[in-house]
Amino acid sequence: MTNPYRPGSTRTNPLAIVSLVSAFFLSLAAVITGHIALRQIKRTGEGGRGLAIAGMTIGYAGLVAGIVVIAVLITGGIAAVNDQLAEPVPSGASTSEVYELPSPSLAENRDWTGTITITINGQDVGVTLDGAAAPQAVSSFLALGDEGFFDGTSCHRLVTEGIYVLQCGDPTGTGTGGPGYSYGPVENAPKDDVYPAGTLAMARIGGDGDSMGSQFFIVYDDSMIPSDAAGGYTVLGTITSGLDVVTKIADDGTKTGASDGAPADPAVIDGVSFE
Repeated sequence: MTNPYRPGSTRTNPLAIVSLVSAFFLSLAAVITGHIALRQIKRTGEGGRGLAIAGMTIGYAGLVAGIVVIAVLITGGIAAVNDQLAEPVPSGASTSEVYELPSPSLAENRDWTGTITITINGQDVGVTLDGAAAPQAVSSFLALGDEGFFDGTSCHRLVTEGIYVLQCGDPTGTGTGGPGYSYGPVENAPKDDVYPAGTLAMARIGGDGDSMGSQFFIVYDDSMIPSDAAGGYTVLGTITSGLDVVTKIADDGTKTGASDGAPADPAVIDGVSFE
């Protein structure tokens, strides 16, 4: 889930917003004053009808252009957020060892409560996995964790603006790695696109619900992540304890100070344990 959308910062320059809003309201003013002028000209017989019509025409053109630009910006913003949670790698990107996708039955159609611990930087993060709602995702996570796939891997990406997530699960630490398999479709995605703090969910390629692998993200603050053509993002579980381990990493920000990048405080998964 490093991403094709990564200009260094998701923050929009405030003067750019002022410029667009000013142009929009100036166009609106031209339309309004043009209509007023035409009514006065009709009543008084004064000249200037052509000027008023020209001003109105330019104003209407400006309004249409402004609406189009705003629509494009809104659409682009939604796409950018979706890209933030997309694994920009071909399905099947992997380490030198190839793993096999386990059967969904491994999740046993039950909650794995109080039995799973992700240890990050020597500190335990307790997890409950929902094997009933997300059997394939949970089965994959259980199998990879049991085989030591996550041991020694780094959480390579932190997002601190717009959405609030720490992304982990890539054995290469670059955002381009996986277990050698991919799966889908999306399971157990929230219908309202709201991912509360403590949500454990799977990363994937934007628009491709069959592209999940090993990369997952931990939501450390309530986030709204818009669905795309493939739907939302598979929620496989919930953090039940130790979320402060993740929020401390988030508080330290990224290495570059941007809102999206590698954590300044290295986040290494020591292992995933099962009791």
